[in-house]
Amino acid sequence: MNNIKNIRIALDGPAAAGKSTAAKKIAEKLGFIYIDTGAMYRTLTYKAIKNHINPKNEQELYDLLMNTVIELKPGKEGQLVFLDGHEVTSEIRQQEVTKNVSDVALHQLVRSEMVKRQQELVQNGGIVMDGRDIGTAVIPDAELKVFMSATAEERARRRFEEHKKQGIESDFQELKAEIEKRDHIDSTRAVSPLVKADDAIELDTTHMSITDVVNKVTEIAAERGATS
Repeated sequence: MNNIKNIRIALDGPAAAGKSTAAKKIAEKLGFIYIDTGAMYRTLTYKAIKNHINPKNEQELYDLLMNTVIELKPGKEGQLVFLDGHEVTSEIRQQEVTKNVSDVALHQLVRSEMVKRQQELVQNGGIVMDGRDIGTAVIPDAELKVFMSATAEERARRRFEEHKKQGIESDFQELKAEIEKRDHIDSTRAVSPLVKADDAIELDTTHMSITDVVNKVTEIAAERGATS
């Protein structure tokens, strides 16, 4: 485990697979830095909505991004997200953002710039980064790649419970339909589609708790650190 601090962990998977929750806890357990790439796309989506920019307009989104500062900072209760100097951690989780973020993430110009920014954040080891294309595009040489999956039914149930705790009213069937739609968009897009990297370890979390996932990944990370 001497070199575990040099490990870069890429955590990929479909919407609502529990990636962010697991990544935060893995980073905390290992003393790593957590980077939520999905928050970056959500932040751009949020700004686009505020500026009445069509999520399907690639050039306008790219121009907006090039005039946008997105910062991820550690907070007492997890990662804080800042847009042009203003905190938007909770705002980017709004349902309207969730419905449009996959369309924003489709565009090659947007993804190329985002990947460039994300790669600047992982120069050194000791990081956990989660998203859709971390192991295939952002850190293709990551020491540990994990692909988290779960059934659409289970992911919708988790999202529904999450909303309930937050006091957000939602419809289970609608959430399931949205998740299936995002799966289709993410896995069929031309640029950096959601696919499992050849050398990634797949974890079907349908019947696993977050604690099970965290323990499994940290155990593998320790083994990788010991042999690196």
